[in-house]
Amino acid sequence: MNTKQATTINEVIQCLDEIIAASKIEQCAIGLFTTLYREVTIQIKNGIETGLFQNPERMEKLDVIFANRYLRAYYQFKAKEKCSECWGFSFTKGEEYWPIVVQHLLLGINAHVNLDLGIACAQVSTPESIFDLHSDYNKINEILSNLVEGVEECLVEIWPTLTYILKLSGKIDNFFIDFSMKTARDGAWKYATEFVLLPENEREASVQQRDIKITKIAKLVSNPGYFVSGIFRLIRLFERGNVAQKIIELSKVKYNPVTETVATPECAVLV
Repeated sequence: MNTKQATTINEVIQCLDEIIAASKIEQCAIGLFTTLYREVTIQIKNGIETGLFQNPERMEKLDVIFANRYLRAYYQFKAKEKCSECWGFSFTKGEEYWPIVVQHLLLGINAHVNLDLGIACAQVSTPESIFDLHSDYNKINEILSNLVEGVEECLVEIWPTLTYILKLSGKIDNFFIDFSMKTARDGAWKYATEFVLLPENEREASVQQRDIKITKIAKLVSNPGYFVSGIFRLIRLFERGNVAQKIIELSKVKYNPVTETVATPECAVLV
């Protein structure tokens, strides 16, 4: 298996570019999450270069370890080898017709943040130093919050009726809030503080147990019930463009730095 692994944040971006390019050619929706993840990585890189983080060396190490978990899972899946169950579920849905763009984004967020992020944080820390990371960890939340508006604008281009449907259906709003990025990152931090305390011989079992839990969430994202699923199918029928065009549209997300970001229900999914 040709599993590409990065050693620097620039190599991470290069690897993500390759996956995005392949996804466009293959018309594979895996590239949707990868496109959003690439923009987050670029903004973390900018933060490292401009002194946003207290410990830039540690942040780059964290970014690389975090990204390599995604890269490993992707290449395992492409080689038809076993990867994390939650990633395997997400990637499989990426090859199916019916999931809408937001579902693809949520499935990637769920696997990468809920499973991978806490593990990566623990791997760059010790039980004594883990809380020294928290300030820089929270700065990533700010980066994500500042991407929200741009993501929404791109999604509205893909679904012209998106805003209208969101206003009509409070259930969809609640669905977005329940799987918000902020909630996922809060859970990831809690898992990091628990995982870092585990002896080495107990870590693999802990990862497997968490993988099962995160996969259950992924299945709920994929099938959120009869009513919401019906709305999503309607949305899917009116999505503009093929997968490659949607990836291009999502790549237009603009980073909008602000002093303070307050999440609204409509955008809470990515906060």
